Amino acid sequence: MNLEWHWPWVGLVAAVACAVIVVALVEFYGRRRRKQTQLPVFDMDEELNTEQTSARFHQWRLLNRFAVAALAIALVLSLALVARPSTIDEGDERASNRDIVLCLDVSPSMLSYDHQVLETYQHLIDNFKGERIGLSLFNSTSRTLFPLTDDYNLASGQLKKASDILGKVSSQDKIDKMDSRISQDFSDLIEGTQNRKDMTSLIGDGLVSCAAMLPGFTYGEGQKKQGEANRKSIVLATDNVSGKSTYTLGSALDLTSKAGITVDGLYAGPKSEESEQTTIDMQRDITAHGGAYSSVHSGQSVDMLVRNIEKRKSKANEQNRRAAMVDAPGWWALALAMALVAWLALAWRLRR
Repeated sequence: MNLEWHWPWVGLVAAVACAVIVVALVEFYGRRRRKQTQLPVFDMDEELNTEQTSARFHQWRLLNRFAVAALAIALVLSLALVARPSTIDEGDERASNRDIVLCLDVSPSMLSYDHQVLETYQHLIDNFKGERIGLSLFNSTSRTLFPLTDDYNLASGQLKKASDILGKVSSQDKIDKMDSRISQDFSDLIEGTQNRKDMTSLIGDGLVSCAAMLPGFTYGEGQKKQGEANRKSIVLATDNVSGKSTYTLGSALDLTSKAGITVDGLYAGPKSEESEQTTIDMQRDITAHGGAYSSVHSGQSVDMLVRNIEKRKSKANEQNRRAAMVDAPGWWALALAMALVAWLALAWRLRR
């Protein structure tokens, strides 16, 4: 732990001032003593030249010197504290490394893949350390399944519960055979995601709603604050079958980019449609805005997303791991307190 001085010049000025005062006092009392030597001087040593009295007098002088020494040490330590002894703190100043929102399309065309996507999200959580994570579901409107949290047990539990429910409606055959309990659980899960009639899978609107879960994002505008780059991201899982939304995917990505939010795309539609122009456009838009694009059919979707998230996380850590001067008065203050206690004890003894 390296010792530094936050205000060394203040300590230096105070030391010079104290030195000037001491020199002035010494000179003043020196002149006064020289004047007094010209007159008859009462010598206590001669008048009290007994063994006991002499010993007590010399003891008084010794205690007086110790008291002066303790006071001088206290003065030096006070000057040191004025200069603010500090150490270099290289610790990370952030409470959490990143804020990540998992944004899941739960439109009818995605039901066959949502279960797989949620399992992918669970694998993502296994690689997180210190991040806050939240999950939003969207169709024509959005709902928050759980807000940003670093309670991974809660997040994993909610993901598993949603995964189990969506796994029971992942095919038309399962939907035909589901009972009233499964139907109610499914309705409860997606409640609030279909509040606009005759509209489904509004991807741009869903992405903006997911972005609104992140601190500092404002609908209709976004402004990246200094130091926030690489801290906020969204993992968007959709089959890219979009309805007529207020925000297109491109305009939504423009907003998130301006707000310093990175959007990673996970394509979760049919493998046969990966070569469609809409899917190609989705990949182009996401990568053009600095995000990573992957597909659940690639076999590397989780690994790729984790690598990109970790890469940005490492970059953010490097940018935010700044050395800071931290006051460290502990031992100096303790030494000053001990010197003052010693001086008070000696002063009390001298008065006796």
